[in-house]
Amino acid sequence: MSLLLGLALGAGLLLIWWSCWPRRRPETTGRRRRLGRLEQLLAEAGHQRVGVSGAVTAMVSCAVIAFLVVLVITRAVPVALCFALFAAAVPIVVLRWQARKRQAVLREIWPDAVDHLRSAVRAGMSLPEALIQLSTSGPVPLREPFVEFARDYRSGQNLGTALTGLKDRLADPVGDRIVIALTITREVGGSDLGRLLSTLGEFLREDARTRSELEARQSWTVNAAKLAVAAPWIVVLLLSTQAEAADAYRGLEGMAVLTGGLVVSVICYQLMLRIGALPKEGRVLL
Repeated sequence: MSLLLGLALGAGLLLIWWSCWPRRRPETTGRRRRLGRLEQLLAEAGHQRVGVSGAVTAMVSCAVIAFLVVLVITRAVPVALCFALFAAAVPIVVLRWQARKRQAVLREIWPDAVDHLRSAVRAGMSLPEALIQLSTSGPVPLREPFVEFARDYRSGQNLGTALTGLKDRLADPVGDRIVIALTITREVGGSDLGRLLSTLGEFLREDARTRSELEARQSWTVNAAKLAVAAPWIVVLLLSTQAEAADAYRGLEGMAVLTGGLVVSVICYQLMLRIGALPKEGRVLL
């Protein structure tokens, strides 16, 4: 009897202690997996169907091709290794350029999409119907994500889940804010959705106008940074085509010079980009 009483007391204390901690939801229903930086970059560039393995393969292929080409031209392995490192970064640079270009295009057309959405809501359509209408009457670059949203919603998903999928497919900071605003409006049951969309459209137009002016001025700093980094290495490549210079780079002193130049180039390039960088729009609830 004393053993049973002790077990009952221990079980009771365990249940009391257990009740003091919040219950965690299962990973499959309550928590979304965080995207890696490379996977997020692919989504922002509009290449959601290209996996991380595809991007890594492209980086390795560029590095190998650049190494072989420079090795054939210069016959200097250290120089070829430096240019192979530069070539490996080319896919990342291209993805970042595509992501910035895509965000700039979407930033310009989001106000028109919000106007379409506001007109549909004022015409008496429900929020899901207004969003589905953007798949046919909205701006062309936005139609495909909203076609997927319409397919998800009509397949039986609730509006919250379909909006989450839409936010992931858009992979755009402005799209995040719009989806979050619509989600909050749906949850709290606000009746001023038309006024919210009108205010949001005006804010997006003003923000796009200001950021486009700042990016035009920033381009001077970015182009200067790229030219300052590329010019010395172009000279190195041209010098390496001569046998005497190639022999000098094959030695320990030449390798030390190339390594130091590579480190200085990377540090200075990143420093110049940070000095001239604009505040980056963050993703909401990524």
